Amino acid sequence: MHRALPGYIGLMCLLLMAPIVIVVVLAFSGAGYLQFPPTSFSLRWFVRFLGDPQWQAALWYSLIIGAIACVIATVVGFFAAYALVRASFAAKKLLLSLLLLPIIVPTVITSIAMYFLAARFHLVGNLLWIGTCHAVIALPVVILILLATLQGVDVNLERAALSLGASRMRLFTHVVVPLASPGIISAALFAFLASFDELIISLFLTGVRTQTLPVRIWNSLHMEIEPTIAAVSAFLIGVTALVLLADHLLRGRRAATLNAQRKEPGR
Repeated sequence: MHRALPGYIGLMCLLLMAPIVIVVVLAFSGAGYLQFPPTSFSLRWFVRFLGDPQWQAALWYSLIIGAIACVIATVVGFFAAYALVRASFAAKKLLLSLLLLPIIVPTVITSIAMYFLAARFHLVGNLLWIGTCHAVIALPVVILILLATLQGVDVNLERAALSLGASRMRLFTHVVVPLASPGIISAALFAFLASFDELIISLFLTGVRTQTLPVRIWNSLHMEIEPTIAAVSAFLIGVTALVLLADHLLRGRRAATLNAQRKEPGR
């Protein structure tokens, strides 16, 4: 049984990776239609994607909305995680459960509620509102990452800073944030990624002129199926891979720094 486990895990990984590999291969197809395996290879669909004004607009909107969601989710998540780690109050577990609700409640239900609220205040298609709604979905991930990060920050350092006359603002900017910066950056990356790949909420909230990349892909699948869709999908996969790689390098660099500090004499 133990000998068969590595083979079973490898087989499952291959099955999970197969759709991604197929999409990436199709993105480099030189044919005028989707065919696997491709009869020829070309970069024409990437050129078309990057040269099409509609696809460029969708990419631009995705970046703007992702940045808005990243900032809101990271800032709110940081202070929420700090309060949960440092403060003591009776409803702490209840508050944490409420903050994690967006990953528990089905996204379509959340999207319907957001749509009715947006329709009432004429916010459908508003980039700031869409980014804020994306931040709601990204917030639980940010909180979970920062909870683990802030628990590793020595509270005695904060007490020492306060005893030396540091204000709360100076405590955050000069002690807490620098020590928790790897976790904050990691949380921000995942918040951006959660928004950049979000489809269901965007389907409800984006207008005709503010389509994100996932929405544009969805609509293109209904209207026309061409290899440009595979190129855009490969682009999204590449962005996801780059964010995960950046997070991995950041964590590795932080671990190396901590190990070096522990090996310094006198520590």
